[in-house]
Amino acid sequence: MMCISKALIGASCIALLALVPHAAKAQTYPDKPVTIIVGFPPGGPNDILGRLIAKALSERMGQPFEVVNRPGASSNPATEAVVRAAPDGHTLLLIGPANAINSSLFTNLPFNFKKDIIPIAGITREALVLVVHPSVAANSVAQFVALAKAQPGKIKMASTGNGSSPHVSGVLFKTMTGLDLPIVHFAGGGPALANLIAGQTQMMFEPMSASIEPVKSGKLRALAVTTATRSSALPDIPTVAETVPGYEASAATGIGAPAGTPAAIVEKLNREINAALADPKFAAELAKTGGTPLPGSSAEFAKLIEGEIDKWAVVVKAAGVTPN
Repeated sequence: MMCISKALIGASCIALLALVPHAAKAQTYPDKPVTIIVGFPPGGPNDILGRLIAKALSERMGQPFEVVNRPGASSNPATEAVVRAAPDGHTLLLIGPANAINSSLFTNLPFNFKKDIIPIAGITREALVLVVHPSVAANSVAQFVALAKAQPGKIKMASTGNGSSPHVSGVLFKTMTGLDLPIVHFAGGGPALANLIAGQTQMMFEPMSASIEPVKSGKLRALAVTTATRSSALPDIPTVAETVPGYEASAATGIGAPAGTPAAIVEKLNREINAALADPKFAAELAKTGGTPLPGSSAEFAKLIEGEIDKWAVVVKAAGVTPN
């Protein structure tokens, strides 16, 4: 019995010693600047939220958290860069709707998002807004549908990239209304919005964090929000579902890390992000984007992302969306 006890004690000691380096790293983490990679250009919704959380974490954790934009190819190169990075918490991913959509849209990615990225914490879930250029003669979704049916193929829809949330939200709208709306893809929300404001395209679905300012300034007209209920940020704007029953779309955003990142670092980041969400100053900044905070554990955020992957897989398949 004594030998068994010694063996058990020895095994326990070895296990505890194995945990010491991770615990020590978590205590000193971060010990150098942290990079948050955003798969879209500056000015879009992912970039806006990435910079908000980077600023908050820099203030809370005593090291710079810097946003690096890696736009292009539906954000897949940005995700791959994080997947290939050292799993030490110093390279993070701004997780957005495109990551959930890409899981079913692309069949030959050099990574597996579900296995290769750890969802750390949510930041926000926000409505997209159906916005039109002021030259479009429609003040409601019903009027827009009638106008588009009378002019098939004439109204162009801007997209923030193939497979992005604005893209598939637009495809879902086209599918449910039967409208002929040619889609023009851009490399992110910033370029797409600039083109729409210039009147070269006529409408788009864009997350509220990027669309709320041009709506309030009169550069664009909001016809509807995409969530099941109206948004407190634009309370007078109806939902798409009030005209197109059953329509619903929203954009969930958060932070992820490479697989293999120590659990203690994941937990520390989750704790600090949740603390930022609870801070009145940060909450006020986040409210300006029109989103709803997404506090919770890493496991809860992972479950939410899993649900988004499943939901958009159905839309991608039903609408026949392809990577090209």
